[in-house]
Amino acid sequence: MPSITDKNPDQPAYRLAAIRETFEESGILLAKKGGKLFTDISDAEREEGRKSVHAGRILFPDLLAKWGCEADVQSLVPFTRWITPPNVKKRFSTQMYLYFLPLGSSSPGNPVSKSRTETSDINEVEEADIVIPHPMHDGGIEHTAARFLPPNKWIDLANQNRIILFPPQYFLTWHLSPFLAPTVTSPSSPIPPTDELQRERDRLVQWLSSEDAAFGKAIISPVVLGKGDYGEDKQDGVGGLDRDTAVLRLDFAGPELDKEGVKGTMRKWVVTTKFKKEGPRDVRVVEREKILGREKGRL
Repeated sequence: MPSITDKNPDQPAYRLAAIRETFEESGILLAKKGGKLFTDISDAEREEGRKSVHAGRILFPDLLAKWGCEADVQSLVPFTRWITPPNVKKRFSTQMYLYFLPLGSSSPGNPVSKSRTETSDINEVEEADIVIPHPMHDGGIEHTAARFLPPNKWIDLANQNRIILFPPQYFLTWHLSPFLAPTVTSPSSPIPPTDELQRERDRLVQWLSSEDAAFGKAIISPVVLGKGDYGEDKQDGVGGLDRDTAVLRLDFAGPELDKEGVKGTMRKWVVTTKFKKEGPRDVRVVEREKILGREKGRL
């Protein structure tokens, strides 16, 4: 894997690792064969391959070769890189990506209706024949449950503290929520037609490439603001918040890359949260100026 000091946030090793991790942790295989998403294996074969990769009995590229498919690394869209702050003993350099599953595909037990495909062109009809496996947990190794939901529902669940989203995941999902299926807010909400879903994706991709967003190249190593260690009596409340609320600055790429001249670009936002034993709670994304003010915002 590329090191923390690597200036290039998007390398083949990152992309392959992202697809492997997705497969290990959810059972969803982002691979292609003959130009289409590869789903030509049984649930039992897929689950056995997943366990074998996780246990180290077979290398992920070797498993793909065995199945005659290739990791769909070209369809990954870079979506920020996060580096664990230096005060944490175990550090990671994590490149985030987006991946758009074929429109019109379905999950088992949720087939695509005829009315949603009869006006599609031949390529969309072929995609509608693709059945995406239900995401599955990995037996509690990395997580305990997996499911498909619109971004706004994940944010809603996190805001109710019914699930834990760590600051990076919350921050990114929060930014996705206005773009992808924002009208789907309950099980009874109608699913937008395929052409509208495609327009949502197009608007998101256009925004991601804009100068204001700059998510593709952003490198973030969060910095907890305030005096003293977080949670201690001498820790002051930042921006009028209570001292139990941490404010994470996102415009720092980490000390290693800072020495290499790589500067953080995510200045508009901060993340606030309360760190509990079970994980971060009450995570929110706030405009930096609303917390720090105009003068402090330039620090």
